[in-house]
Amino acid sequence: MMMLESIDELLSHIKDVQLDVIELSSESLMKMSAFMEKNGLEIDEDISTALQYQDIITQQLNATIEAIESMKQSIDMFSHAFKSDEGLAQQSIVKLQEKLQVTLKEAKEKKSRFSGKHSAEHADDEIEFF
Repeated sequence: MMMLESIDELLSHIKDVQLDVIELSSESLMKMSAFMEKNGLEIDEDISTALQYQDIITQQLNATIEAIESMKQSIDMFSHAFKSDEGLAQQSIVKLQEKLQVTLKEAKEKKSRFSGKHSAEHADDEIEFF
């Protein structure tokens, strides 16, 4: 159980770091916007692309945070089950493994959708931008 507690703590740390990076990204966008407004600069195609990339990075960090939350929930359920009933814990570990596989699949799909390599399968997906 100590191992699961360590994994849970590590996931919490990763989530906190990603939330900090999202906040820095937001502050960066605000500073760039203020600079451009102050100097009367217009957004050209290169700047627009750079801003979209920054938005994609934030979306990816949020997707990772969602995956972390799902994993943490599953670990918590397993830990509770293990403390209550060892047989139930065995069933719970199978469910945990299945959920982690689904979480990994969803994370990979989100990465694929927002990596700039849109496939026909996701042609109707749009990158949300401001």
